[in-house]
Amino acid sequence: MVPTKGYIPIKGKINGHAFVQTLVPIKGEEYRLYVNGPMLKGAKAKNGDTAKFVIEQNLHPEIRDPKMLPALKKRLAEEKLMKVFTKLTPYRQKEILKYLSFLKTEESIQRNIAKVIEQLKQQEGK
Repeated sequence: MVPTKGYIPIKGKINGHAFVQTLVPIKGEEYRLYVNGPMLKGAKAKNGDTAKFVIEQNLHPEIRDPKMLPALKKRLAEEKLMKVFTKLTPYRQKEILKYLSFLKTEESIQRNIAKVIEQLKQQEGK
């Protein structure tokens, strides 16, 4: 299927490991599925390995409209970076919120919020 336009949210499994991702349209070509590090790790695979995929379209609303975690909102307020965050492109904001919403442990959430804060501080200095 050659895409006409638009991204397709999907969910699936790679070697039995569940993931949520987006099929990306490539002009004049098929859609592309980018396989990231967490997907490879969960699938116990590495670059170059053959993997078994099962995918289906994902119409789950949280994927399309992720909510800001209270912990992120609090840190943005504390660091006075909410304005910098809202100046990011809507796509970038959504990707950050989506990524943070999939983290499982409080430790990984806090660690990744700290990374976002540092990136926003750098952005603020430009």
